Amino acid sequence: MVQELSVDNLAEIVSDNKKVVVQYAATWCGNCRIMKPKFKKLSSENEDMVFVIADAEKFPESRKLADVSNLPTFATFVDGKIVNQTQTNKFEVLKDLVNEVV
Repeated sequence: MVQELSVDNLAEIVSDNKKVVVQYAATWCGNCRIMKPKFKKLSSENEDMVFVIADAEKFPESRKLADVSNLPTFATFVDGKIVNQTQTNKFEVLKDLVNEVV
C-alpha cells in the first residue's frame, strides 16, 4: 500500500519504520504520473516496506531528506537513514533501487 503525504511528516515516517521507499513528485509532473502505478505495483510486491508519495513542492521539510533536483526522484531509507536515490521514469531502474534494500 502507498501512503500519500497529507502533512509534511516524512521524517517521522522514516524514523518510525525500518524500510521506507519514497517517490518525490508534483502534480504537474507527467513522468511522476506515469511512475505512480508502477510505484504502487512495487508496494504490493514488498509488503515489509513502507511506500510513500511526497509532493516535493508542498512539503519542503520532507524534500530535505533527499537531494531532489529533478522529478520524479525515488529514495530508499533503512533505519532512518537514506541508502540511495535516483531520478528516473524507468520501471527497471526503480525496481533495482527497491531491490537494494529488500
